[in-house]
Amino acid sequence: MKTKINATFFVLIFSLLAGLSISAQPAKQNQEKGKAKVNVYYFHFNTRCATCRTVESEARQNVEDLFGKEARFASYNLDNPAGEAKGKELGVNSQCLIVVKEDTIINITKEGFMYARTAPEKFKKVIEEKINSLL
Repeated sequence: MKTKINATFFVLIFSLLAGLSISAQPAKQNQEKGKAKVNVYYFHFNTRCATCRTVESEARQNVEDLFGKEARFASYNLDNPAGEAKGKELGVNSQCLIVVKEDTIINITKEGFMYARTAPEKFKKVIEEKINSLL
C-alpha cells in the first residue's frame, strides 16, 4: 500500500514539474509541404523508468494507428545534441509529451504518465482528442 502511494506521489510530482517546464510557447514553423499536419514529440533523458518507456511506446503506437500520415510521432533524447536542439526549438527542457501544430503546443505529459500503463485506452482517447482538435 505504501509503495502504491509513493509511486502515485512520484508520478504526480513529476507531472507537475514537467508541466511547469513547458508553457504554451509558440513553436517555430518547421513543417515542410508533404509533412504531417500535426507532430507529437516525446522528450526524454538517458535514464528512464518503465512508465517512461511505456508512455513513449503507447503514444507512438496510438499516433500511428489512429492518424497514419496526418500525424507524426518523434522521440528525442535531451541528453543528445539533436534532442537538445529540438528541445530548444520548442521551448522544452525536461521530459514531456507534446502535440504540436504550427504555433500551438498542447502538453499531454500528465495524461501520459497517469494513463499509459494503467488505462491505455483512456490514454489513446486523450491522444485522439488532442490531435483531432488541431486537424
